Amino acid sequence: MRLAAAAPAFPMLAALAPPELAELEARAQMRSLRAGTVYLREGDTCAGIALVIAGRIRVARTSDSGREITLYHIGPGETCILTASCLLSNARYPAQATVVEDVTALLVPTDVFRHLMATSEPLRAFIFGQFGSRLDTVMALVEEVAFARVDRRLASWLAAEAGRLDAPLSLSHEEIASHVGTARVVVSRVLETFEDKGWVTLGRRRVDIRDPAALARYGNQSD
Repeated sequence: MRLAAAAPAFPMLAALAPPELAELEARAQMRSLRAGTVYLREGDTCAGIALVIAGRIRVARTSDSGREITLYHIGPGETCILTASCLLSNARYPAQATVVEDVTALLVPTDVFRHLMATSEPLRAFIFGQFGSRLDTVMALVEEVAFARVDRRLASWLAAEAGRLDAPLSLSHEEIASHVGTARVVVSRVLETFEDKGWVTLGRRRVDIRDPAALARYGNQSD
């Protein structure tokens, strides 16, 4: 029954051999996590790997100065490559994973995951595909942080969020800063500039995105 619930999000499960399916059915557990839950903290030992069926998890790193930046999000049909790396190398988790939308996931224990990585081509292909996809995401993030201006990064991020959400953005300036890899005071200053232009309207823990097209155009400009 556990695998039946996970199958729509993870088609690769259908390609597993019967013994592998039986092992997963017997050992894997369904987990439900509420939004706001810190699923893994930096330095934690991973007890298994979560295959996310529904919801969303944010994976972020925090600097020694307290600044935070989002590395990637994990959505339905995905898993955490940092967790996979930790399980395969016996390392500690190097980031923080926080539930941002209520999550349902299939938790595969460490020993089962390692065994299936050694014996199951469909699972290996899925994990390697996740590594490739996340590497592209992180490389793009490095390029943005290293080379893009903060105001343009923020404009692009706001435009993307406007396309994803049907409601105002309900985040503090500190939380927004963590998404674009800068300081809260910088975000506040840039948002005030955007408000002066009529692109956003600011409130307490609220950003109404009024002109996502203008934000997208500004964010896509080159120096």
